[in-house]
Amino acid sequence: MNGRIEGRVRRVGDRVNSDYIIASRRKRETLDGQVLKAFLLEAVDPGFARSIQPGDILVAGRDFGCGSAMEVAATVLLAAGFTVVVAETFARAFYRNAVNNGLMPVAVPTAGCLEGDRIVIEHEAGHVTMLNARTGVRVSGSALPQPMAAILAAGGLVPYVRRHGRLPV
Repeated sequence: MNGRIEGRVRRVGDRVNSDYIIASRRKRETLDGQVLKAFLLEAVDPGFARSIQPGDILVAGRDFGCGSAMEVAATVLLAAGFTVVVAETFARAFYRNAVNNGLMPVAVPTAGCLEGDRIVIEHEAGHVTMLNARTGVRVSGSALPQPMAAILAAGGLVPYVRRHGRLPV
């Protein structure tokens, strides 16, 4: 899976847990991402959901998605229009939920990214880079393992299984 993604940075910090992504009290009302996207990251910034623009890229620090393993944290990000989330590290459950639902997790150093920066992510088999247009700094990371890249390329686990009739090997 090769590609290039460009966008404006929407910056959050370290240890943004799944309940910060979407509050537990909101999940009790519904699991519909189209409804929940209005409350995305409201614990971090009450106006965040209203400020998202097409093409924005969520950039976090360490341990993004920690806490509850509910997949709604990934699906609400997708519903809000994010196709990729960049972080230094991800909680394992969030990482798998993201891939299985068609949201691309990119693990690279993010310390130099500020809110509003323009970044370019280039990904190909086994390698991913992120260029910050403001600083000119390019950082590298490991791309998804091939089976996970195949799931992501299909749009998630369910579309992959529908297309291939099996799980990736």
